[in-house]
Amino acid sequence: MPDLNLTLLTDLYQMTMMQGYKKANVKNKEVVFDLFYRKNPSDSGFAIAAGLEQAIDYIKNLSFSEEDLDYLKSLNIFDDDFIEDLKNFKFTGDIYAVPEGTVVFPKEPLIRVKAPIFEAQFIETALLNIINHQSLIATKAARVCWAAKGDSVLEFGLRRAQGPDAGIYGARAAVIGGCTGTSNVLAGKLFNIPVSGTHAHSWVMSFPDELTAFREYAKIFPDTCILLVDTYDTLKSGVPNAIKVFRELKEKNIKPKVMGIRLDSGDLAYFSKKARKMLDEAGFPEAIISASSDLDEYLIRDLKLQEAKINLWGVGTRLITSKDCPAFGGVYKLAAETDENGQLIPKIKLSENPDKVTNPGVKKIVRIYEKDTGKIKADIIALENEYFDENKPLKIFDPVNTWKQMNLKPGTFTIRELLVPVFIKGKCVYKSPSVMDIREYCQKELSTLWDECRRLINPHILPVDLSKNLYELKQKMINEIRGKNTIEE
Repeated sequence: MPDLNLTLLTDLYQMTMMQGYKKANVKNKEVVFDLFYRKNPSDSGFAIAAGLEQAIDYIKNLSFSEEDLDYLKSLNIFDDDFIEDLKNFKFTGDIYAVPEGTVVFPKEPLIRVKAPIFEAQFIETALLNIINHQSLIATKAARVCWAAKGDSVLEFGLRRAQGPDAGIYGARAAVIGGCTGTSNVLAGKLFNIPVSGTHAHSWVMSFPDELTAFREYAKIFPDTCILLVDTYDTLKSGVPNAIKVFRELKEKNIKPKVMGIRLDSGDLAYFSKKARKMLDEAGFPEAIISASSDLDEYLIRDLKLQEAKINLWGVGTRLITSKDCPAFGGVYKLAAETDENGQLIPKIKLSENPDKVTNPGVKKIVRIYEKDTGKIKADIIALENEYFDENKPLKIFDPVNTWKQMNLKPGTFTIRELLVPVFIKGKCVYKSPSVMDIREYCQKELSTLWDECRRLINPHILPVDLSKNLYELKQKMINEIRGKNTIEE
């Protein structure tokens, strides 16, 4: 929750490693960690980075309270001098990150942390918790909103979210991903995002009849009169009674800003078409038809294909829980450390699973756009000190299938580096935009994707390549490490 001290929001082994670094006299050794993910959620062609503002708040407020220290002492696994160190703990390093709302791809460092290992190790778990969750929901929302083809999508999932935090920050992420508002009032207050809602079946059932319930609701909320029409019989009772109330408002010269019906069950395509015909024939072509009922991007896409007459979508459970893909899969890996001379040297993790072999060194993301269209051609993960010139030819290649290459002519592409400074020497140098501004930025980011990359099934996968220098460094380190650690049989 917003006022909760999150300092102890970590895995125990982070703290046991910290004590180990202290005992080994390496606690102040400077290191670089990358936070990245390996696979797009929901088999998507992209993801949306989100959660940076909460990550910043977490770093700013790191502080062990007396109660925290007493609890750690009670575990009987930490030395007194280690507990003493924690009393003045704060983050003193550098953090670079991709801005929230940015389109991102696997293996790219969404966050790069450079700090003493004592600090950099500790913040791993909380950063992953924050970034993983919000990036997951923002990505899901972007997919849902794409399926809606320009219609408004409202996030309605609070009651099905996995706890208050998931509901609050899930609503925030959903708006970043494209939703126009949320039913979550606390999220609306905290993040200044639009809130929206109608009424429940219980409202209708609590009155003597459906028509009375609709009249009372219209009397109290004449400006936003959306009536839930499926409590008893959608076409024989609900829609006709809604039309009666709309006529009564018209006779009183009351002109609602928003007027319409909501469908929450049954065959939404069939009912929406019938309801649209009834509303139009009654003289209310402006009345909207909204729908809820376990919607996701696939069902919305199919309803669109069936020409359902729905123009406002309330998406709940399957969005706020990302039902088909419940975890983002972000990881946090060591990429470099200082040697005895204080020089940063690259580090690499090998694995029998090729997908888990990390990219060594201090890195950045270079995005290549096609100049004529503004669409993304490819991303390059490069070493921090590398320079790319738009006025010179650029050759990039697949780091696995190296024969797959792209040769770009000068003047046909533009370049943008994605990582921006967030903390420098422990001081925050980044101001987070408002959620609605992040949403607008995200819409611009999504417009740089080719339509083929946004397909819900089997999307085109944009290249994420390594620079030549990084590729060669990686191969050299793999060969050296394999040579050193090979045991002759």
